Amino acid sequence: MKRELELFQKLTTEFLNKELDEPVVKPLQAISLWKDIDISLQNEGVSEEEFEKILRDVVLNTPRTATNKFFNQLFGGRNPKATLGDLLAVILNNSMYTYKVAGPQVGIETEIINRVCDIIDYPKQSGGTITSGGSVSNLIAMLMARDKASPKVRYESFQEKLIGYTSESSHYSIKKNAAICGIGTEQIRKITTDEKGILIPEALEEVIKNDIANNQKPFFINATAGTTVLGAFDPVAEICAIAKKYNIWVHVDGAYCGSVIFSKKYKHLLKGLEQADSFNFNAHKMIGTPLTCSVLVAQDKKYLYESLSMEADYLYQTDVDDFNLGKTSLQCGRRNNALKFWTLWKSVGTNGLETIVDNQFMLADVARDYVKNHPEYTFYSYDESVSVCFNYKDIPADKLCTLLYEHAELVIGFGTFRKDTFIRLVTVNPNNSKEEIIDLFKTIENFVANNPSLF
Repeated sequence: MKRELELFQKLTTEFLNKELDEPVVKPLQAISLWKDIDISLQNEGVSEEEFEKILRDVVLNTPRTATNKFFNQLFGGRNPKATLGDLLAVILNNSMYTYKVAGPQVGIETEIINRVCDIIDYPKQSGGTITSGGSVSNLIAMLMARDKASPKVRYESFQEKLIGYTSESSHYSIKKNAAICGIGTEQIRKITTDEKGILIPEALEEVIKNDIANNQKPFFINATAGTTVLGAFDPVAEICAIAKKYNIWVHVDGAYCGSVIFSKKYKHLLKGLEQADSFNFNAHKMIGTPLTCSVLVAQDKKYLYESLSMEADYLYQTDVDDFNLGKTSLQCGRRNNALKFWTLWKSVGTNGLETIVDNQFMLADVARDYVKNHPEYTFYSYDESVSVCFNYKDIPADKLCTLLYEHAELVIGFGTFRKDTFIRLVTVNPNNSKEEIIDLFKTIENFVANNPSLF
């Protein structure tokens, strides 16, 4: 192992230096990838020298997601303490299903869950689990809602048709999970949103009433905290009030922006969250924990057990169920994704997490101010969001984003809302500064000015 650790240090040192000199790697064409790098697998292994060379090629040609030029996805940056936790998790190699094989790591995951429940004012009987991402967290939430509404489904298949509700701006995983759960994608109602992509409560209640009048059974409402494109927050309190009237489970999908729970300044965006039956947020998004780490909590942990627990004497050999995390997990063998979030949280404290979240909004304000004060830009999004959407000189957003990527200038994505397509800047890299946000715009402007033939 000593040789491999020395190689790891050598490769990562070179990689980190490359990040500084070349923050955007020149992309390899997918159709020629096998020709550019020897990633093929053969019957015989390669020499140590060849292995190092190939591994170096792989590392140095992989997109660099931690630099100040990466704005393409809903994650970015690199926190040293969180990265340390992730590296230690690899070395320790614990599976998180029982206390017997994970020991203190179970306590670490449990502490995270407990503190999150405290922060959002969930009751004592609350609980949760850490999953591999928002889609899986949303799936478990839908399973709990399904099993509460139709308890026999786990044993006797479906006895009745169930109807779910989500906004037309919500994440695609809601419909995908309906297919996985056996609900059916046609049983998910897409509720109208306003001009910001926010679900309209009156429209939701109208659809629910219509379904009940037609002998349908509503079982699940998904509210979004940070829509994928515009970063909008659905009105949780109003949605929960409607759900209480009709006895429907409410889940708040905060995969993107649910981390506002750590901010005194912005937690009002999730007003009423304590009334929701379940909630998740991705620590690998706004907070900057390495991929992947999604925290899912439920008001009453009994629903996690009722939907996910199965007895297995060969596996669960300790007496306290609260320390056998496999009983509230979708998976059996499960990577330790708690440690990296814990090392970050432990090192900076809850106040430090608040600073990280507030910084995202500050950077978004910087970007919005720049766009609004430069007439060559068109602004599409709104305040109190970490998604800043715009176009430059009416150049098609998909074309400009693709050219910036292909010329290794900038990695940034585009989005569409209703009839508009635009560049989508997400300010979720906790390492970025005001100057680096301004530099993003200067990069775009200089690229367009220096390459007139491309446009």
